[in-house]
Amino acid sequence: MARPLLALALALPAAFALDNGLARTPQMGWNTWNHFGCGISEDTILSAAQALISNNLTSYGYEYVIVDDCWQAPARDPSTGAPVADPDKFPNGIKDVADKVHSMGLKFGIYSSAGTYTCGGRFGSLDHEEIDAQTYASWGVDYLKYDNCYNEGRAGTPKISYDRYANMTRALNATGRPILYSMCNWGEDGPWNFAVDIANSWRISGDIHDDFDRYDDRCPCTSILDCKLPGFHCAMSRIIDFAAPVGQKAGPGRWNDLDMLEVGNGGMNFDEYVTHFSMWALAKSPLILGNDVTNMSNDTLTIITNDALIAVNQDPNGSPASRIWKRTLPEGGNLQLWQGSLVNNQFVFALMNTSPNPQTVNVSFTDVFVDQGTSYQSGTFTLYDLWQKDPSTGAWGLNLGEFTGGVPNVQIGTHQTKVWKAVPVSTSRKRDRADL
Repeated sequence: MARPLLALALALPAAFALDNGLARTPQMGWNTWNHFGCGISEDTILSAAQALISNNLTSYGYEYVIVDDCWQAPARDPSTGAPVADPDKFPNGIKDVADKVHSMGLKFGIYSSAGTYTCGGRFGSLDHEEIDAQTYASWGVDYLKYDNCYNEGRAGTPKISYDRYANMTRALNATGRPILYSMCNWGEDGPWNFAVDIANSWRISGDIHDDFDRYDDRCPCTSILDCKLPGFHCAMSRIIDFAAPVGQKAGPGRWNDLDMLEVGNGGMNFDEYVTHFSMWALAKSPLILGNDVTNMSNDTLTIITNDALIAVNQDPNGSPASRIWKRTLPEGGNLQLWQGSLVNNQFVFALMNTSPNPQTVNVSFTDVFVDQGTSYQSGTFTLYDLWQKDPSTGAWGLNLGEFTGGVPNVQIGTHQTKVWKAVPVSTSRKRDRADL
């Protein structure tokens, strides 16, 4: 497959390439859909924007306020064909909302679909890409989420899907306004192969459901690589499985999107939401909140403001973690070990337990550093537990001391994930001396 795809890429017009300079690290923000669905209004958006500020979430990097489906009027402007907002939900228009969001120091995002209709049955942007992109730019839009419903069958091969989505790439480029382009084609036709030069991110699966591991026939695929029906109601841990093989395709400006976060929506417990947030961070997925940010519990705030995990997600190295192994357990579920590289010769690794029982695991550096070779596998590292706080500073990332060979007897609870940052001792000691 690699040679035909390379030939395709070389043959495509350079004008289609996305060159907006955005999303050098995964985008962060908030979206209406997971919690509010179609029940949105101007007040919904502006209240959420204000909540991002009042909860100090902007200081952690959450900057985009994104209006998902159902903002549209029943029909386009009959004289110009331009998109129009629902006058009942947005009586002052979208530009007014965008201006108010911008006045708060935030960025504004909007939604459409590469189809005749959106998933919510409003008008889509298929064959209206130019006028829609120009209108969005005139409104001050900074972000476009672009869905896949009612696509008139213009899918089935990477080239067909590429052409349909590249039309919007070209239209956005032509506006002259930097607009982050978030493709949402559910992994259809392998966007990790065809979208790397036309979008800042692409969804890899059907829609997430606020559940840890419940199987649902509406999300029938066990692997996303040959999935014929991405569906929806995909359990969170299923999406982690989908993400495992495609991390190699992502990097600065081009990210695998595991879908919006469900943290705080109530379908999972604290440990499960910690797993959710941790694995999205390690996979370098966009971190787009999907809860009601105007009404959050302390547990929710604790999770979404873990700046040590956010730093992993936003690490400028831009390297998604890889799954090193997955071990099925007799009682059901599995254990998984993931590892990723960070800047300055540092690393992050995580142990995830999807089984119904607590487990005790010896984590070997032979596994953790399988890609780095024997000098790392036999090396000594200072480890930091990214879900424990330093009692003296209150900062996430408790220094656990120096470890050689691995981490013995790790106690991990049901549906828990533990995350460590590893710094070679030679590196950490040099830093200590520099601080003297």
